[in-house]
Amino acid sequence: MSGLILKLSPKERILINGAVIENGDRRSRLAIVTKDAHILRLRDAIHPDEATTPVRRVCYAVQLVLSGDGDAKASKKTLLRHIEELSQVFTDRDSRLSLAAASDALLAGDHYHCLKSLQLLIPREDRLLAAGD
Repeated sequence: MSGLILKLSPKERILINGAVIENGDRRSRLAIVTKDAHILRLRDAIHPDEATTPVRRVCYAVQLVLSGDGDAKASKKTLLRHIEELSQVFTDRDSRLSLAAASDALLAGDHYHCLKSLQLLIPREDRLLAAGD
């Protein structure tokens, strides 16, 4: 079986094709076998008002595709360009690996793993922005 495997904590919420689903009182594991289902863990979600930095804006754009509010095909080129722009700022080895993983996932149509790779940059971005103050 292929597809996305979600391991959910108790009471964790996810968005699947526009419906918010809440897990019960125990940990659970879901196998999503529908290839084009729109799935977003709400704990990973960025509120539009929080998309105020370059990395968060790219994460938010990927999130829109995951939730079904954005078109994967139409946004692919733009997202790749934004990831390339981030690579001009994040030049350390770990960041480059995260950006490469995000690009590879995006090219493969795996927006979930693209988002997860990009989210690894948020703490680094926060440190860079704090150092600039």
